Amino acid sequence: MIRLLSNRNFIFLLAIVFGLALPQPSVWTKVLMMPALAFVMTLATINVPNDYFLKPRAILIPSFFGILMSYVILGGVILAASALLITNQNLWIGFVLIAAVPPAVAVIPFSAILEGNVSFALSGTVASYLAALLITPLIFWIFIGTSFTDPYKLIQIMLILIVLPLVLSRGILYFRLQDRIAAVRGLLTDWGFFIVLYSMIGVNRDLIFSQPLLILPIALVVLAATFVLGFVIEKICVLAKVDKKNMVSLLLLGTLKNQGIAGGLAIALFEKEAALPSAVYSVFMILYIMWLDLRRRWQ
Repeated sequence: MIRLLSNRNFIFLLAIVFGLALPQPSVWTKVLMMPALAFVMTLATINVPNDYFLKPRAILIPSFFGILMSYVILGGVILAASALLITNQNLWIGFVLIAAVPPAVAVIPFSAILEGNVSFALSGTVASYLAALLITPLIFWIFIGTSFTDPYKLIQIMLILIVLPLVLSRGILYFRLQDRIAAVRGLLTDWGFFIVLYSMIGVNRDLIFSQPLLILPIALVVLAATFVLGFVIEKICVLAKVDKKNMVSLLLLGTLKNQGIAGGLAIALFEKEAALPSAVYSVFMILYIMWLDLRRRWQ
């Protein structure tokens, strides 16, 4: 039992099962999502050396690729696939929201888990959040025809989930606590994600089960945006002889979106049904990460 509770994939699977079978506590645990993710982010960014931000050239290239992968590649695939497969207006709005939001902040800690380039993922994620202040309302205006009512929400999320953890991780490095944390760092990261994943699935559980006939086209769009797109990105990176660590970060930037923001905007601004794509995407994201982790272990 102890070994199971220390196994990352078992923990993620447990989050899915509990979120679907026992969603009631998610009403309370959802308030812990931001602190838990900020904590996970702090542990992940310990890998980023202090002198990284003194190298502008090292930041510029991954920043460009972060925006490219999240908005041009992933956003384009989501919009194209949903235009072909989705006929329900509210579900279409839900996918537009997903395409419009920046990448999942979890790209950074998952880059650490999957042995990718954390610094590359950090630069790409930060740049995408900054670009979101312009790109998100633009996508809203083009595809939905409404304005983004709360642009400061993105700034708040960026401060809490990127800037604050980065500052805290500098403190850990300054006081040389990283070696003491190393033994439990992976376990703390996995259970931090349990809180986030369980809460996200739990609060959307009724949407998933109340409209089963809508799940198939949504699942097909999400499948194209995760497993299929990830396969294509990986093959292109291999052909282009991209460094393996950078390839992992590009793969995550090109397949993971911030479902928390997308689902929150859907519930706040549109019909509840518009949040269904975000809920389904969350489950597929977990399965995709589990697949990448299992494959890494096999290799």
